[in-house]
Amino acid sequence: AGGGSGERKRTRPSGPTARHRYEVVTELGPEEVRWFYKEDKKTWKPFIGYDSLRIELAFRTLLQATSARPQAEDPDNQHVCGPASSSGEEDDEDRACGFCSRAAGLEPQMEELVNIEPVCVRGGLYEVDVTQGECYPVYWNQADKIPVMRGQWFIDGTWQPLEEEESNLIEQEHLRCFRGQQMQENFDLEVSKSLDGKDAIYSFKLSRNHVDWHSMDEVYLYSDATTSKIARTVTQKLGFSKASSSGTRLHRGYVEEATVEDKPSQTTHIVFVVHGIGQKMDQGRIIKNTAMMREAARKIEERHFSNHATHVEFLPVEWRSKLTLDGDTVDSITPDKVRGLRDMLNSSAMDIMYYTSPLYRDELVKGLQQELNRLYSLFCSRNPDFEEKGGKVSIVSHSLGCVITYDIMTGWNPVRLYEQLLQKEEELPDERWMSYEERHLLDELYITKRRLREIEERLHELKASSITQTPALKFKVENFFCMGSPLAVFLALRGIRPGNTGSQDHILPREICNRLLNIFHPTDPVAYRLEPLILKHYSNISPVQIHWYNTSNPLPYEHMKPSFLNPAKEPTSISENEGISTIPSPVTSPVLSRRHYGESITNIGKASILGAASIGKGLGGMLFSRFGRSSASQPSETSKDSMEDEKKSVPSPSTTTVATQTLPHSSSGFLDSALELDHRIDFELREGLVESRYWSAVTSHTAYWSSLDVALFLLTFMYKHEHDNDAKPSLDPI
Repeated sequence: AGGGSGERKRTRPSGPTARHRYEVVTELGPEEVRWFYKEDKKTWKPFIGYDSLRIELAFRTLLQATSARPQAEDPDNQHVCGPASSSGEEDDEDRACGFCSRAAGLEPQMEELVNIEPVCVRGGLYEVDVTQGECYPVYWNQADKIPVMRGQWFIDGTWQPLEEEESNLIEQEHLRCFRGQQMQENFDLEVSKSLDGKDAIYSFKLSRNHVDWHSMDEVYLYSDATTSKIARTVTQKLGFSKASSSGTRLHRGYVEEATVEDKPSQTTHIVFVVHGIGQKMDQGRIIKNTAMMREAARKIEERHFSNHATHVEFLPVEWRSKLTLDGDTVDSITPDKVRGLRDMLNSSAMDIMYYTSPLYRDELVKGLQQELNRLYSLFCSRNPDFEEKGGKVSIVSHSLGCVITYDIMTGWNPVRLYEQLLQKEEELPDERWMSYEERHLLDELYITKRRLREIEERLHELKASSITQTPALKFKVENFFCMGSPLAVFLALRGIRPGNTGSQDHILPREICNRLLNIFHPTDPVAYRLEPLILKHYSNISPVQIHWYNTSNPLPYEHMKPSFLNPAKEPTSISENEGISTIPSPVTSPVLSRRHYGESITNIGKASILGAASIGKGLGGMLFSRFGRSSASQPSETSKDSMEDEKKSVPSPSTTTVATQTLPHSSSGFLDSALELDHRIDFELREGLVESRYWSAVTSHTAYWSSLDVALFLLTFMYKHEHDNDAKPSLDPI
């Protein structure tokens, strides 16, 4: 190719064709052209070699398909979008240097005849339509299309492509002037020769610039703006050459040749990323958050998992925007004062109200369930061997999304529980005085209802035996990662209480999900711990500290032993001993040194979540009160606050009284170390050394997406099954 220079070396394939391209100027080959895309109006980014080759081949197929129609001609009877060629055999290749179809636009009847399949790029997440010159995502909707560009001429140093129109014109002129001429033997020189004193052998005028050829592989671009001309004149009078003073060197062909081997690894694990509240307020936010998480994961994969031939892919699950719910009823009853703040609350915190409403809860659940199944079916249809090769699926949920995902996996339904409670209420004997006739009618009604229930059960069993019930999700969940999750407080209000075994099955059976992991920032006001819901003495065992991503040779998580928040000591009072060790509430138990900071903000977040979640207690006044004994859970929150006050200073009499009266008695407490969890569930991010706890309480709930620590943590558990199956030990420091 004619773009060789002293600053670069290209690895070119061997063979007669390659040698021919060294010696004679011909059209650029598909491997020398590089395609680019531009996201968020930033700089052009190159596609990897595998993608660029396939886009280029599709583009050339398009040119061949459209070459049969009459070309637009200029007054000199030459093709507008391609140079005149000496032989008919080279026409197709000549046209490859310009956009015949996209420059002039395909006619409507030609669009029907020309059907070029979109090219799957960027690991299967996007497709490129060469007829429109656009790239668009496959698994989610995006309003802004991503433009793509075919690069032939590139700016020295940055290797950014010239704009298509200019690049096509320069390429046509280059071929017109130098086609078939011998190349100089300077491709592998380390230093380019100086151009001082060397005149241009050819010049070409563009609309706002002009190009000078000093030789076949020494090409410079100059701006024709007035300021550039003045600067060029001054510097030339000072003795500087035109090229060195204001010229931009151009290269023909990309710095690296595209190869089929330059392709992404095979995806063996997909991660569905589920958003929480606020998606209506900021539509598309989960797509940006997932992109940040994906980018962080790519960096971690390159650093820690580069020896793996497989790949983990992250897919956003946007379930909120498609729901209608109440329409605009809530907006219509919202007062106009501080409308901006009220609209923000309606678009964010209102989702919690919707979820605790029996009228709209099912719509939210079905919205997320259908989107998860749609994405999985779409992915499997585009990757047919994913299931055959044992591909795994994990879910990362944030905030309220954790609760909805949990309910989908477990099938929890408050309406069904309410019906069961009503049924129990009806079976209770009526203590009031009744006449003989009323009692006789009630007895007949009871017998009739019991008979009806037996018939319904038999009918249900008959249906169950003939029709296998389809699971809620089309896939088995390998790992369920909760980030900034209020799931624990929802479970507590549903009546979940600590058990006596350390199994995850107490809250999420392993047959539904292999591993449950709860990630939270220590100052996140929305996050709660899950481990004390399984074994209550874990309220005084610190969560596992998540490793920093740049820690060298960290201890594997499964080898980390539980550490107590308080050292074992003689109890000074019953309230102190039991207040520390036997709290049944699943509240966050940060390290003691942190209890003095950010408490008020955390308590505000706790009160808002408890207040919103307690709305669900109103189903008939008995759904959670009978099943969950809410009278026991509310004082535990009070006792928690009083316990924290005890540690900060000398406890007041009222505080001690509340703690002594409300906390249950326990013979073992946290000192019973024989009871340990099968697997740790709560994992805590480390605080920054200069991090303001009050400020982080505001920002920490959304700080998970771009965290490299979180990315390393996720990949550690998702690559773990491959690590366990390998015969040889992994060299990764995980």
